[in-house]
Order: sequence, then structure tokens, then C-alpha cells
Amino acid sequence: MISKYYYLSLLYVIFISLVPSTLASVKANDHYHEELVLQPLATGHLYAHFQFTTYWNVDISDKDAFKHFNLFPKPLGQILSRYDVEELHFALTQGLWRPDWWGYPLISSPPGAELSAWFSTNPSQSIDSAWSGLTNALSGLFCASLNFIDSTSTVSPAWSFRPEGASSEKNINSSRLRYATLTSETICTENLTPWKKLLPCDAKAGLSALFNSLALYNVFYHSMGVHVRPVCKTKDCKDPGVELKQTLSLVFDPILHSGSRDWNFASLFSKVIPSVCPMATSSQIFVDVSNNITYGEFTLNPPPHSLTPMKYTKSEVYAVYDLNLIDFDQTYASHGFNLAMEWKRTKKYGRGLKPPLYTHRYATGVGDENGGIRTRIYNHDNKDITILYMEVVPWYFRLYLHTFKILCNKNSTKNILLNRRYIPGKDRSRPYLLELVLRLPSKSSTTITMDFQRAFLKWTEHPPNAHHGFYISSAVISAILPNDINTTTPPLISTKRNHDKEAITRIYTEALLVTLPTPDFSMPFIVICLTSTVVAIAFGSIHNLTTRQYQLKNVEEAKKQNILSRLISLVLPFKKK
Repeated sequence: MISKYYYLSLLYVIFISLVPSTLASVKANDHYHEELVLQPLATGHLYAHFQFTTYWNVDISDKDAFKHFNLFPKPLGQILSRYDVEELHFALTQGLWRPDWWGYPLISSPPGAELSAWFSTNPSQSIDSAWSGLTNALSGLFCASLNFIDSTSTVSPAWSFRPEGASSEKNINSSRLRYATLTSETICTENLTPWKKLLPCDAKAGLSALFNSLALYNVFYHSMGVHVRPVCKTKDCKDPGVELKQTLSLVFDPILHSGSRDWNFASLFSKVIPSVCPMATSSQIFVDVSNNITYGEFTLNPPPHSLTPMKYTKSEVYAVYDLNLIDFDQTYASHGFNLAMEWKRTKKYGRGLKPPLYTHRYATGVGDENGGIRTRIYNHDNKDITILYMEVVPWYFRLYLHTFKILCNKNSTKNILLNRRYIPGKDRSRPYLLELVLRLPSKSSTTITMDFQRAFLKWTEHPPNAHHGFYISSAVISAILPNDINTTTPPLISTKRNHDKEAITRIYTEALLVTLPTPDFSMPFIVICLTSTVVAIAFGSIHNLTTRQYQLKNVEEAKKQNILSRLISLVLPFKKK
């Protein structure tokens, strides 16, 4: 008779034989890439852009596929599957990117928090319910205040945003899109810690080992994001996949730290790269040396492994460092890889090339009743540029559509406004949404003006810092530029772009801080103090009158007793001596 131990050993052998093939299939199902782009700016600053990309060969609409995870982070995958999210874009930004000084970034983001999501065409729940659950789940995952996003700050733009991935719908329906911002959101290490835990190597190895909280937040500009989209390897999309892109953009000022433009990883991050991430298929560093080839202004130490010119913009050349080719046992990397840039001579700092399109926005008005918004858009290109302009205004700034005007420094303004979409706000329900299609003349300056009236809020609707003011989020400008001027495009990202079409650039304006009529919140404290004082005085007088006992005394006897007590008080000291 065959014992039960025989069957157990047989099952164990079968299990062991199947594990390697299963692990191999899981390993081949997703892959992970790391990239760091370093670009010296004309102002003396240094632009550093980290990008960590995870590709997973599964259908994002397949809920069964999101039950088993390898490199793709499980907490984020479960949220996407639970709320039927097809595409997600989330960013936390501190500071304002200045395109007129630094050119255009790789990924643009407004100050504060920005969240947009495309939901599935066949959701298992209503989109509004899924959006509410998504904001609360991401709020807990990234320790952010996204739970404050509600219907009063959410819109569904029809023109300004389109799916960046492979959409499952031929005719895009904007009702599946939800977009919201929180300009007042502050960014700190509480947001960085859960963000870097989504990486396969955390911050232990690879490029993420450079993450030092003190160094990452002591910068002029800090933006970290999470971007998820469906992708396809072929045009017929028979082999769908999911792309997770975690980005971190920084603008350092080496001059402020060391007094010169010289820098290295140790001076910027207070860390070096100890080893390569074993989970990464590729781990590379790209340094923009486009100007250095012509002028020879700086040197890199150690020398790069190769120089890679851009195929589509030949003026851009990158020095490439491949961490997989670095022997960390060698002398120059025994204590970690520490890339350094040394400038040969001092250079005068200034602005870079004037970008073809940039903007400036400000608030107008005097007092606490009426005000206005002015947005000035500059087109310095030799050709006309068509843009999409989107403005989202909270409901308590009541826009007047009849005050909408477009002014241009050129004589004719008839053909500037091509189309307009306006959704009025509703008190305590939805914000105002304005979308414009504009054709900006070449070498022109166009100004968009619109007035508003400040609403009176209930005293319970004011935040704790009511006198700080209320924010109007950044306006969004989307444009198709005729070329990639002032646009950084490293090789890894460049290979994912469709260069048959012109580059799409998104620009965010300044956020506005506007005050509202604010009640005197100190009045309750004054009333309490005044009332307490009156009650104390009245209570004391009444208490004395009702509790004291009054007795009649003879005035002459009282005088005699007073004289006698005085004499005794004078004699007693001499008697003691």
C-alpha cells in the first residue's frame, strides 16, 4: 500500500518543476527601466528629471490580471482595478516652472496637486462614485489631501485633454474624464516616502538611491508624478499592455550651494549611486552636452560611455552613462558612482532662448466686491499658432461672460477666437469652466480678460486660514508647436513619441491668490471676553450683597478701640527688646 508520504513527495516534485517556468513567464511579463536626464540651464540652474518606467503586458480592463503582481506595484494596481481606471495622471508640484527662463520641461505640472483620470467605457459603477473613491484611495496612498476634491472642484474638459494611451474608444467621450486641482496642497517628505516605495528597488539601489529628502526639497522646483496609461505594441492592439511612469523633476541651483556651477552627485543629493538596481532592464543617465560640443565649456568625470545625438532633432546631443556597464569594484566607483561636471571658465548667466509660446497671468480689481482675471499669451514664432485655453474658476468667483474680451497688439482680432465652450458654475455644486480655441498671430501678444464678483461665504465655509485668501488654479494652454524648440527630449522618451506628428506642448500659468469678504472671526472672542467681564462684575456685586452680614456698631467705642490698638502696636516692639 502506497503511503500518503509518497503522494506528498510526488506533489512536491511537480510543484518544484513548475515553479521555474512560472517565474520565467512572470518575469517576461513585465520589465522595468530607469532614466535620469541632466540639463544645464542658461540661468546657471541644473534641471534633473528622473523617470522610472514599468511595462506590464496585461490588459488594463482585465480584473483577473490585477490579482497577481511582480514589478508593478500592488497598492496602485488594486486601486486602478477597483475603480475601473483606464488612464491616470497625478502630480504633486512645489514651485512654478518658468518657460521664458528655462524652456519647456519634459512633463508640465501646475503648482499644488493635479489629478486627472479616464474611466473605463463599461464601468461597474457610476463615474462620479468611482471618482470619489479614487480620490480617497489615492489620498491615503500618497498622504495627500485629495479627499478634499469634490464636485465643487471637478470638471470634465471636452477639448483640452485627450487620452495619451491606447484608448478603447474610437470617438473620445469626455464624460469619462474627470480633472481637478488643489493649488493650496503643500508637498513634503510624507508624499515622497509612499511614492518611492512603489519602485521595485525602493531607494536602496539604482538611480533612486540618490533620493535624499533634504536635498530634494531644497530646490527651486520640485514635481513628482505618477502616470498610468494603456499601450499597444502593434497597430491592431492584439497585445495590450500597461505603462506606469513615475517621474521626479528638480531644478537645482549649484551656485547657491558651492558658489560655482560645478556639481557632483554628492553635492546635489548628499548621496552617490552604490549599485545598479537588479530589477532594472536598463538604467541610464543622460547629460545634455549640446552646447558643450561647440564651445567646450565643461568636462564630465568620469567620461561617458557614448554620445547619442537625437535622430529627430540633430542639435541635441547627450552623453550616456549605462549603470549596467559600470564595475562598482573599480577604484572610481568603489564608494559609489559620483558623476561630476566641472566648468572650465565662469560664464555670464541669463535667460535661455526665448520660447515660441509662453504666458503670464494676474488678477485685477480693488476691494472685496469685484475683480478680474487677465491672461497674456505671447507668440514669438514666425507662424500663427493654434492653442486650446482652459480656465477653471471656483464657484465663489462668479464670472461675468459678457465681460469676456480678447485684445491683441495687432490691429485685427476677428479671426483669433475660433471656438468657445462655457459651462457656468453653480453655488456649492460645480466650478466655472471656460475652454477657448485661439489662433495666435505670429509675433503677437494676446490678452484674455474676464471679470468676476466675489461671493459671500457662510462662516462655516471659510478655512482655518481664511485671511490667507483663496486660490484660482492655473490655466492650461495646450498647443501644437511647429517644432521642438526649447523642449527636452532624451532618447528613451524620444523613442516612445510619434514624430510623424508635431509636438504637443502643455503650459500652465501662474495660480492666483484672491481674497474674499471675510468676517471678523475675532469678534466671538471679544464678545466672550466682554460678556465674561460683565458677568464677573455683576456676579461679584450681587454675591457680596447677598452673602455679607452687616452689624450695627457704636462709633465712639470703635474709635476708642482704634486708639487702644495703635498704642499697643507701638509698645509691643520695645517690650520684646
